[in-house]
Amino acid sequence: MPSSQALCRLAIFGSVLALAACTSTKPSGKSAEAVLVPGDPTAPSQVTPSESLSIAASYAKHSWRPFARNILHGADPAGVVVNTPDASFNDEKQRAGWWLPGEMNQGVPYKWGGFDDLAAFDQGVAAGRAAGDVSSAAKRVADNAGVSANAAGVDCSGFISRCLKLPTVHDTTQLPAVCAPIAAADLRPGDLLNIPRGHVVLCAGWARPDRSWIYFYETGGPPDYWRPGLKEAPLAEMLELGYQPLRYRGMAREPGVSGKEVLTRSLRAKSAVVTEPVIGEP
Repeated sequence: MPSSQALCRLAIFGSVLALAACTSTKPSGKSAEAVLVPGDPTAPSQVTPSESLSIAASYAKHSWRPFARNILHGADPAGVVVNTPDASFNDEKQRAGWWLPGEMNQGVPYKWGGFDDLAAFDQGVAAGRAAGDVSSAAKRVADNAGVSANAAGVDCSGFISRCLKLPTVHDTTQLPAVCAPIAAADLRPGDLLNIPRGHVVLCAGWARPDRSWIYFYETGGPPDYWRPGLKEAPLAEMLELGYQPLRYRGMAREPGVSGKEVLTRSLRAKSAVVTEPVIGEP
């Protein structure tokens, strides 16, 4: 029979084991979500879904104050025709402008060919550049020749390139080269819906439990054509327009993070409902 001293040592050892068993638990959900599966290291940049959506939201909520000198409806010094999306603008398709001179406005305005980060946009406005330049059929025909160096803002691909932290702008024909095609049912936050030579939006998650609708960020597109915003629309109708689901090769994967968890409840509540989506840029 073991001595009383040995029994005491056994009891202490058993207590230590029991304490270890109680304190050795699985990582919490928060810790598990912090473990990232990196993107392709050969991609031009590395980004997570949360980072991508955070950048998109920063463009949508950016506050700035323009003045009358930031309005231009006519040719810039280089002869490029510019139409700022200020409140005085309205084209034949009723895609009205929105920003007001002398007041604090929210959201970086659309600019054909624009790729400004927030600091560069603010600097451009302070320097008296045109605050935005709307898309048009003439701009699309002119392509790069229609880009004004005297305007500040972002267009659809410039916005998406910023959201992916790309070092240079990738237009809708170049984005597929840094992405992989995916099935529409596999869309998750940070993925893209792209139409080459058309338009591109950033997937922000599923808007319905049956995955029939998605949340997405875009600049260009109804109801507020000329500034970035969060929207929701039926996925099937977007696919019918020609949108192709893509996943950026440098996008990290966050295990356990769903679309609803990436978007906060307050953001989801403010999303614009688009029942009949269209290609955002004419």
